Amino acid sequence: MCGRFAFAATKDENQLAFPGFIFPDDMPKRYNIAPSQPIIALANKGQKRAVAFKWGLIPSWAKDPQIGNRLINARAETLAEKPSFRSCYKRRRCLIPTTGFFEWKKQPDGKTKIPTLITLKSGRPFAFAGLWEHWGSPEGDEIETCTIITTEPNTLMARIHNRMPVILPKESFDAWLDPDEKRSEDLQNLLVAFPADEMTTHPVSSRVNSPTNDSPDCITPVHQPEQGALF
Repeated sequence: MCGRFAFAATKDENQLAFPGFIFPDDMPKRYNIAPSQPIIALANKGQKRAVAFKWGLIPSWAKDPQIGNRLINARAETLAEKPSFRSCYKRRRCLIPTTGFFEWKKQPDGKTKIPTLITLKSGRPFAFAGLWEHWGSPEGDEIETCTIITTEPNTLMARIHNRMPVILPKESFDAWLDPDEKRSEDLQNLLVAFPADEMTTHPVSSRVNSPTNDSPDCITPVHQPEQGALF
């Protein structure tokens, strides 16, 4: 799964990574984004502007918005089958910009886990494939939410976790964000593991374990005695 990520790029870095998209001038850098929090996404809404969503998809038919807490990720292999995602997969797709995501590597003792940041070797911002949805309550409240799509891990991620987020290369952005309705066979070939040789990892502080911590030290490399064996 992907349960925590960072998005700490400058506006200029975002413009290079996501050509033509408009990002807010006052967008703060985020170092430890957690589910249920607001995030920035680029949606297929017929405009090239970064907009705010809540992380954790609430299907349009849901009666209880708390379902979003369980739908922070969507498995690529079953998007066309699951009632929570199949409509979004056809019509409401998005890119979720990031500069890195976190996973917790289990140690040989079976108890200890080391928080690990995964980034691109280039250091540039990149994008997860996501789905978004619009939900309205009986009282008239409206929320736009999203989820991150995951797939089987590449060789780098397989040493850390059994899933990884789908990272879309820049050349796939237009196809993913096409506002026209799509069949699953039109898109499924995009939902694959990103090349391992373009990614890198490093252990980080346990401060990232708490979503209340959102500062640069959440992504700063730290020394771990086991690093040679694990990374």
